[in-house]
Amino acid sequence: MMKPRCGVPDIFAKNKTRMRSANKKTPRHHHIVSHYSFFQGEPKWPATKFNLTYTFLSGTPTEAVSAVGRAFNTWASNTQFRFFEAQNNEKADITVSFERRNHGDGDPFDGAGGTLAHAFSPPDGRVHFDAEESWAIGPVAEAYDVETVALHEIGHILGLQHSSVEGAIMYPEIGAGITKGLHGDDIQGINALYNLV
Repeated sequence: MMKPRCGVPDIFAKNKTRMRSANKKTPRHHHIVSHYSFFQGEPKWPATKFNLTYTFLSGTPTEAVSAVGRAFNTWASNTQFRFFEAQNNEKADITVSFERRNHGDGDPFDGAGGTLAHAFSPPDGRVHFDAEESWAIGPVAEAYDVETVALHEIGHILGLQHSSVEGAIMYPEIGAGITKGLHGDDIQGINALYNLV
């Protein structure tokens, strides 16, 4: 039953979350909800900030750049947000990087097979992928799809916490070789958070 998953337990006191691998067991000390959920205090981007910029930090694999870009485009096609890659050293709202073990945010990665990635709630905008995982573009056995995990982590930086709907991109676990897209629960959640329903 345990799958790779987002890296923060479903306890809503923290404003950071992670996706974990199905290969490691994780404690089940979490708050059960019936669908989408939000971070404690419901942090979100201000109404004046629906155009967000993003950048890739040094060490991001070249092949991951277009996959993460597609994930931003998917969220843009289904929300009021628009995403633009930062130009000429412009300070970006969102930073994407691939990190190893202790990488300075107080939540070190655990190597292959555990936490796949983690992200912070708005307006922090940091998305970290575990560089020690086996990453792929598309469904590849024994590897994790960059675009699927990016969709999940972008949901966090927009303000969504985890969902109990297994088909939702915000479900906290994912298996190797699996791809997923946005689900109605994800769209309902983001619309509810930003009062668009």
